Amino acid sequence: MTSSPLNFEIQPSSGMPIYRQLMEQVRALVASGRLEPGDYLPSVRQMAGELDINMMTVSKAYARLEAEGVVERERGLGMRVTNNVPQESAADRKAELREHVEVMVTRAKQLGLTDDQIQAVVKSVLKEWPS
Repeated sequence: MTSSPLNFEIQPSSGMPIYRQLMEQVRALVASGRLEPGDYLPSVRQMAGELDINMMTVSKAYARLEAEGVVERERGLGMRVTNNVPQESAADRKAELREHVEVMVTRAKQLGLTDDQIQAVVKSVLKEWPS
């Protein structure tokens, strides 16, 4: 697992294509307000280098985000978050998170972990995560 300064994180073994992982993370950062309209994404070269992935993978993610209207290309400066991305409510963000948590809890139960053990792992990850 590799991460970058904006907390982009790639999990090559997740089964999800890396470009989709990047796209989902950009959308989440925009939805949370951590990336605001006018903010620039790291350059393709910078993102690829920091995450140790192919530049074409980053380029594909950025191109698809641009096609969706999440980011726009500003010649000579890079990709920036557009002004027309609707902000999701906290309830919407929680609902999206719940889907991921359900998958995680299912996997944890399959591994035979108790509720206390699952909570301990989550707390441990939260402690390691930068605020």
